[in-house]
Amino acid sequence: MSKKLYIKTYGCQMNVYDSLRMADVLAPLGYRAAETPEAADLVVLNTCHIREKASEKVFSELGRLRQLKAARAESGGRMMIAVAGCVAQAEGEEILRRAPQVDLVFGPQTYHRLAALVTEAARSEAGVIDTSFPSESKFDHLPEEARPQGAAAYLSIQEGCDKFCTFCVVPYTRGAEQSRPAAAVLAEARRLVAAGTREITLLGQNVNAYHGEGPGGAGPGGEVWGLGRLLFALAEIDGLARLRYTTSHPRDMDDELIAAHRDLAQVMPYLHLPVQSGSDKILAAMNRRHAAADYLRVVERLRGVRPDLALSSDFIVGFPGESDQDFAETLRLVTEVGYAQAYSFKYSPRPGTPAADVADQVPEPVKAERLAMLQSLLAEQQIAFNQGCVGQELEVLFEAEGRRGGQLLGRSPFMQAVHVAAPARLKGRLLPVRIESAHPNSLAGRLSEAAGEIGGAWRDARDAGVMEVAS
Repeated sequence: MSKKLYIKTYGCQMNVYDSLRMADVLAPLGYRAAETPEAADLVVLNTCHIREKASEKVFSELGRLRQLKAARAESGGRMMIAVAGCVAQAEGEEILRRAPQVDLVFGPQTYHRLAALVTEAARSEAGVIDTSFPSESKFDHLPEEARPQGAAAYLSIQEGCDKFCTFCVVPYTRGAEQSRPAAAVLAEARRLVAAGTREITLLGQNVNAYHGEGPGGAGPGGEVWGLGRLLFALAEIDGLARLRYTTSHPRDMDDELIAAHRDLAQVMPYLHLPVQSGSDKILAAMNRRHAAADYLRVVERLRGVRPDLALSSDFIVGFPGESDQDFAETLRLVTEVGYAQAYSFKYSPRPGTPAADVADQVPEPVKAERLAMLQSLLAEQQIAFNQGCVGQELEVLFEAEGRRGGQLLGRSPFMQAVHVAAPARLKGRLLPVRIESAHPNSLAGRLSEAAGEIGGAWRDARDAGVMEVAS
């Protein structure tokens, strides 16, 4: 009997991947996707602990779901509520105490057991919790069959982190670094490509620390692959046109990985490489294990082999002890590097992390002022980068229909959203686009003459007024 499943995903791309795999795990129990929580028999909140006030947002959503669950019970039905992900891992018992309407709490390392956990929760009068760190890898127990993700897909290859940055909860919620065997990654990539995927983004909390068992096994004669070698192997898959990876650490950009940026056309010229601060004093307090000059040398090496490389980064302002001079050094680094995109946040303490207990906290008004200054500079750089694309011909992978009729949305090699007047049948295609205008967060263009008959047929239909054109 078919049941309805609704998963609300917070946070990072790995959570997006995990949510997709949760649906695959529950499919044998008859669960199919619901469009809204109101229509669902099981609602899963897949949570993230990175952003500020993450827990409060989850409890607020649980309050709304409590009303839906009560309404379902009044009509003679049942709605189950589950909390997954990093907030679940960090605050499992507290969730059940504060929100008794929750039936199930499970961490990011245990969702391969989800079918059994849901069955147990359905029979239990009390909430079920599993926030353990199993000795076996969850990836070894996930079903091979997975729903197609579309033209662009995520593939998780590494999980956990051993860096222990003083502001970060990941080592405590995701555990120690684990890397999937290369053979398993390659097999999943081939299945994705066979289902229509053209671009794969490799995921990991510290993805360029990947150290997966090579196809020869871990025994005598076996070897360990790094991310560079894995990229070279993935590039040999017929039909896989694009490769990306995130999130990286500057300390793990080794020679083989840099060579992949130089030698593989499939590796896109866009890299998310977080630095967090430009001040050596703050980097040391964060336990980042690199100085600003180390980061700049990595950037120089990457741009030396790939001059068109566009960079993205993460920044935290107002970290405990950050002075005006420390912040000025961050602005100096941003100016020197030049970013196509970046994410920046005010520091907010995460319970259980070393930085949360430091006495020298920066006042909130100072944090807000510094964040505004940094974001203004980053926005200027992003707009300038986008405007520099006007007049260029970029290959665009069309992923979805736009909000306007006759429009498709795709991604450039540099991860920009690109809007193009094009028919829906071109979704999933990789085609050249002439960029005609730039906006703060996107580009707009038209199919290039190089698109050949496809572009010509579309332009004929457009000019004849058969199709609506949205600019």
